[in-house]
Amino acid sequence: MTGTTPSRVLTPGQARRAAVAAQRLDRARPVGPVGAGHVTRLVERIGLLQIDSVNVLARAHLLPVFSRLGPYDVGLLDRLAGRRPRRLVEYWAHEASYVPPATYQLLRWRMERHRERNHWGRELTLHPGVVDAVRDLVAERGPVTASQVHDLLGHRRGPQEGWGWHWTPAKHALEHLFNVGEIATARRTPQFERAYDLTERVLPAEVLARPVPAEADAVRELVAIAAAAHGVATLRGLADYFRLPAAPTARAVAALVADGTLEEVRVAGWSRPAYLHTAARVPRSTHARALLAPFDPLVFERRRLHEIWGMHYRIGIYTPVAQRTHGYYVLPFLLGEHLVARVDLKADRAAGVLRVRAAHAEDPAGVPGLPATGAGVWPGAAEVVAELAAELAVTAQWLGLGAVVVDGDAGGSLARDLAGHLARDVTGARGLAGPLGRDVAGRLARSRTTAAPR
Repeated sequence: MTGTTPSRVLTPGQARRAAVAAQRLDRARPVGPVGAGHVTRLVERIGLLQIDSVNVLARAHLLPVFSRLGPYDVGLLDRLAGRRPRRLVEYWAHEASYVPPATYQLLRWRMERHRERNHWGRELTLHPGVVDAVRDLVAERGPVTASQVHDLLGHRRGPQEGWGWHWTPAKHALEHLFNVGEIATARRTPQFERAYDLTERVLPAEVLARPVPAEADAVRELVAIAAAAHGVATLRGLADYFRLPAAPTARAVAALVADGTLEEVRVAGWSRPAYLHTAARVPRSTHARALLAPFDPLVFERRRLHEIWGMHYRIGIYTPVAQRTHGYYVLPFLLGEHLVARVDLKADRAAGVLRVRAAHAEDPAGVPGLPATGAGVWPGAAEVVAELAAELAVTAQWLGLGAVVVDGDAGGSLARDLAGHLARDVTGARGLAGPLGRDVAGRLARSRTTAAPR
């Protein structure tokens, strides 16, 4: 992008470790209870938490926090996003996401784009006055849900159509007002419905008092946040994090290189320029261990995932059954700097168990720049199974489930060994010797005091 050959070259291993460190996956999890400050600092660091209603294991925004901080009371997120002064607010970032309030203000230009496009204009034109009526109702009664607005305005929802519902004029109006920033999500209900209120009653006063940045300045700040969350990234990855247009992203990257925030580098084996945040850590080694949700920021951008880790990944819930290769709700398993396995999981709340529907080992042959010795070597199969069992045990306890069960018909090359390991130690913690056993046992004891995710 600068027209010159970067002087600094990173190995694939350095790129992996920089990415893991940037996402705070290499840090030791808190020893004591996880508090609001831990969660707030985490989201400020990684930039966003993507929201999704899928609850096969736990809702999408809950899992990345667990992956980094360990067992925690999920009510913290409800309080941070649903009580004053809010430390998280919801808007379209990667997709629907929780972001810090300051980042919400960086997305004001996107709200103006929504206003200009007037996406729901045709539907709203057919119902003159509905936007004003909904706006007035939210101002008078907020926070209110769409269901409450329907009832108060006397709008009836039509029959369910396919995956969703037939939106009423009131729902179109709510979505329009949300998209353009006039109303915001004051909280999510236990049924995961948005409760809307006027934006000035949702955002903290000190954030509202600051000037809204110009679009170019806002995009530059968003790219800087994305770069810090990546460690090292290509232009495509930086644009994808906040779903930014390519051209403004390129201009922002050039400005950030010029002011010293980013350094253009080359990653061995990559055909595209890469950019390293100058505050990024590039550890010599990492001892990360985490299950990564399908919506985890580390796995957002699929080409990057393949270039750094050698993993082809598709989200099974959006893939036709016949085309699923690894299962329905599949989580990559991070161990050290590598994605060593993927497991298809389900929280069987009726039976009180965490079900492993499939457990597949990854093939190290496809990992770029894999060293034969020293830091960054591929772990042995026994280590992968033991560490995966330990992480599953902590996950089950956090979910309020009593045991980890590998289904009798579970697929994948790891399923049999994982089942055998769990059979030898049904808790997944007793019988693990040394630091690993003490670590798991301690986490399990602490997790008993946390609220199970919904």
